[in-house]
Amino acid sequence: LEISSLSEKDILVLRLDLTDRSSHEAATNSVLKHFGKIDVLVNNGGRSQRSLFVDTNLDVYSAIMELNYLGTISLTKHVLNHMIQRKKGKIVTVSSVMGIMGAPLASGYCASKHALQGFFNSLRTELTDYPDISIINICPGPVQSKIIQNVFTENLAKSIENSGDQSHKMPTDRCVRLTLVSAANDLQEAWISDHPYLAVCYLWQYAPTWAWWLMNRMGKRRIQNFKSGV
Repeated sequence: LEISSLSEKDILVLRLDLTDRSSHEAATNSVLKHFGKIDVLVNNGGRSQRSLFVDTNLDVYSAIMELNYLGTISLTKHVLNHMIQRKKGKIVTVSSVMGIMGAPLASGYCASKHALQGFFNSLRTELTDYPDISIINICPGPVQSKIIQNVFTENLAKSIENSGDQSHKMPTDRCVRLTLVSAANDLQEAWISDHPYLAVCYLWQYAPTWAWWLMNRMGKRRIQNFKSGV
C-alpha cells in the first residue's frame, strides 16, 4: 500500500490449508465475491523432503502427495471453472527442477512434482478450446527460502535438525522476477536456476544416460553428507 496506487479494497488475504480440500470452493467464492474475477492463480504451496526411502514411513509419502499434488489440483479445479466461464486466465504452478529429474533424499518430493508436471501438461491439452487460458509451469532450482526448515523427514513428527548453508542458492527476488516474466509472456514451462543445476536439467533432457551417471556420483556423496549430519 505504501509503494503503490492500491487501496485496501484491492487486497484480500485469506487463510488457506491446501490439505483441507473441502474449504477450497468457499475460498474461491470469497475471492470472486470480493473482486468479481480471478485473473491469475499462482500455485505455490508445498513442502520438500530430506530422508532416505528405506527409512521413511509411507504416511510421509501420503502427506506429501496430499499437500503438494492433490491440494494444488483441488484449488485449481475450483478456480479453473471460473476461468472457463470467462474464457480467460492464467494458472501458474511452481513445480521444481525435481519435476523433470530425480535426486536422492527427495523421492517423495520428486514424485509430487513429477505428478504436477504430468497433470498440468495434460490439462493444457484439454483446454485447446480456450486459447486465452494459459497453463504455466515454473521449475525453480535451489532458491533461498524457508522450505528447507519445513521439510518432511522419515516420519511426520520429526523436523530437520540442520538446514545447512543457503547462500549458494538463487536469491528469492531473482526467482520471483523471472517467474513474473515467464507468466507475463505465457511461457508453458520455465526452468529458473543457476548453474550447475541448470546444466544438469539439460543433461536430463538431452543426455539422460550421462545424467544418471552424474547423479549417481553426486548422490552418493550427498547421502554420505546427510548421514554425517552435514
